[in-house]
Amino acid sequence: MEDVKWLLRRCGLPILLLLIFVIAGVVCWGELHTEKQKVAEEVWEPPVEIENSEAETEEAENAETSTESAYWFIPQASDDLLTEEEKEQLQSTVLSAAESVREIYKDIVIADAPSYSSGIGEFTKEQRKAVVEQLGRTGLVSVEEDTAMQNHEAIEAFYADYLDGQDSMVTVFEVQRDGLIGAVTFIYRKGELQTYYIGIRWREGGMPEIQGTSVSNVAEIKLTEKGYFIYAYEYVIAHASLRQYWRIEPLPEDCRELTQEYISGLSYVNYNLLVTDWDSSNVEDILMPCMYEDVYRISTGENLKTEGWKIPAEEYERIMTTYFPVSVEQLREHCGYDEGSNSYEYEMIYASPYPPFGEVVDYTQNADGTITLIVDGVWPDYNSDLAFRNTVVVQPFEDGTFRYLSNSIEQIELELPPIAKAH
Repeated sequence: MEDVKWLLRRCGLPILLLLIFVIAGVVCWGELHTEKQKVAEEVWEPPVEIENSEAETEEAENAETSTESAYWFIPQASDDLLTEEEKEQLQSTVLSAAESVREIYKDIVIADAPSYSSGIGEFTKEQRKAVVEQLGRTGLVSVEEDTAMQNHEAIEAFYADYLDGQDSMVTVFEVQRDGLIGAVTFIYRKGELQTYYIGIRWREGGMPEIQGTSVSNVAEIKLTEKGYFIYAYEYVIAHASLRQYWRIEPLPEDCRELTQEYISGLSYVNYNLLVTDWDSSNVEDILMPCMYEDVYRISTGENLKTEGWKIPAEEYERIMTTYFPVSVEQLREHCGYDEGSNSYEYEMIYASPYPPFGEVVDYTQNADGTITLIVDGVWPDYNSDLAFRNTVVVQPFEDGTFRYLSNSIEQIELELPPIAKAH
């Protein structure tokens, strides 16, 4: 009480009130921020037993969740399985491989910065594919996200040696979106698994150089029947995936194209399109405001941008009635329509770390012009390339658009994600 009287005499009542308001505001903001963080970090996990679930989690400041960037944050192994001479030999081999594709990089400038962004345009999908195929022609195992892995037989041989308990090594060259190359060597020796990672960056004129190296212990590897090579590190980075993976057996090209056109970009965890059995009779069951963002991206190929968190009703209804068997009335009832502004409220999707994704593994062209897609739900984080199986019927239109007509889903290796609830 004496402190308060002293402040009143010293500063006056207005200053004291101002201090009280500031302190109260800071406390309220902190509580609100904490609650938002809790909501953003809530991620559902399937009730399955995960091997190495008690592995320590290594906190990494500003760690990204991409495979490439993760290598720099995984703790270095205390005992290397490779000798220094073997490391030097691998570095020489990797630099020679990079030299073989330098012609593709000669007009590309990748800034010497943490983001390694391209300075002259974007490193395109076509350029990434060209690098992968050129490396493949020299007999190297190479891959990027939109191109089938080259020379995958070497990984199959490595895995066979691993199962037989024989020492073995294999190196995989992965081309990142920005043009950087990561060479990951898997070593199985004396019953232990490690990776030796060599990052390659590019100087002006297509001159490759070693960005850095990293040695990490691997807890487990698995090669699935469908051709997914899935591996887990001994230490898992906070907020990163539990496991990394490559599809080494390529999807048939027609299935890859159907996946890209109809399935890529749809979520199993943010809304109920893929986890609910539905058709035109109960389509209202899957209508949620947040699903529009993904449907818009599928329709336009662009990310959604809004003004004042509002989407004009004309645009919203045109896209949604094209891609689903729904009426304007159904949309206005279930998707947050605001009559006063004649718009729909934008509901942001919060990304979940490495959720399952779908890939078309078979399909039927129906007599009525529709296509029945057989879609496998792949969930590498939980060691599954067939977590569930969807049957999705789509109706293509002459203008290049299409309509989702129905979905049914069957649980195979894992339990389905829970039904999402509208916010």
